[in-house]
Amino acid sequence: MNKGTMMASTVNVILVWIALLLAGGALGGVFFAGLWWTVRRAAGSATPMRWFCASLVVRTATVLAGFYAIGAGQPLRLGLCMFGFVLARSIVLRATRPHPAACAPAVLHSSGNPPCV
Repeated sequence: MNKGTMMASTVNVILVWIALLLAGGALGGVFFAGLWWTVRRAAGSATPMRWFCASLVVRTATVLAGFYAIGAGQPLRLGLCMFGFVLARSIVLRATRPHPAACAPAVLHSSGNPPCV
């Protein structure tokens, strides 16, 4: 094996790893964005339990099918895909976090202490 062939092989492996991370990220994005959407939708529904149960089944089936197809029975591929899934969780949590101004109390007493103190 010459140096050029080995270099091309290494680049191919790295590209496959990046693709696996991105695929896991896409699955995580679908799962956690779907959860966020479900919570917002179910909050105003007369039957929130139906929303949560149906969403759980659909999101879980989608992610498990994706992991099964992408992992292909290889632990490294599955692990990289799951790592991308966890990274997507962090991104979705950061993207859906309320702004600090939205959580601040509207009026503080002149002492700066909350009214319950």
